[in-house]
Amino acid sequence: MDKLKEIAERIAGADALLIGAGNGLSITEGLHLFADNRAFEELFGDLKRRYGISCILGGMVARWPSEEEYWGFWSRLIRHYCIGYSPSACMKNLRAIAGGKDCFVLTTNGECHFEMSGFAPENIYEVEGTWLAMQCSRGCHGALYPCEELAGKMAAFEKDGRVPSELLPVCPHCGAPMRVHISAGDAFLTDQGARARFSAFLGRSAGRKTVVLELGIGPDNQLTKAPLMRFVAQAPLSTYVTVNLGRLYIPEAIRELSFGIDGYIDETLWRLCLLLGLKGK
Repeated sequence: MDKLKEIAERIAGADALLIGAGNGLSITEGLHLFADNRAFEELFGDLKRRYGISCILGGMVARWPSEEEYWGFWSRLIRHYCIGYSPSACMKNLRAIAGGKDCFVLTTNGECHFEMSGFAPENIYEVEGTWLAMQCSRGCHGALYPCEELAGKMAAFEKDGRVPSELLPVCPHCGAPMRVHISAGDAFLTDQGARARFSAFLGRSAGRKTVVLELGIGPDNQLTKAPLMRFVAQAPLSTYVTVNLGRLYIPEAIRELSFGIDGYIDETLWRLCLLLGLKGK
């Protein structure tokens, strides 16, 4: 039987779907954190020449000279990749594949594209944080605050990589500067609520027919890959599907429960839609 056809049959007969997503999925949508490419030049070319940043990730972890410049970079990034986002064909197909199944998403991608593509926010765990929330830079308390509206306003007034000082957010408890909620530094706050909901999903899915659909997660990314593989090893009714271009890794312990697709994520999801009788984008 054709490998994709068998995967489609497993998905059709599954009680639950656990989606794991890494940088490869973001790249498929045109967001490459590590590349000094045309998209980076068009969005951040001025900051690249002024500050020496060579990719989006470099800007995310840079030691900016001022708060105005820190939020100048981040507001521009959020406006372009979050506020200005429309679901891609790839994400539309993934949402169609999930259908009405009990579904959970575990991802290192922080741009919130899953939620914006129709996945329930309570069923998403962004393990390295989210670009649309902010926290106290000191981590003085555990609350996260939405920042999409503020970032949009900042971006509207940003000039030469700086935002007006009067727009800068400060912690309501200690007065420290606020930071975008990403895992950079010791003050990063784990989303304990999302973590607990993920654990609950694993618990109720262990005895069900569950398909783990892993998209664009390289072998070195154990933050998401390890818990997915560990679940499959302990859930004999599960199926593990990993899709990644050029870098597949399936441990021997779960090989009999697994499928590896060395190929493009968007093409694979489109073909799965067709096999499932869905209208692929």
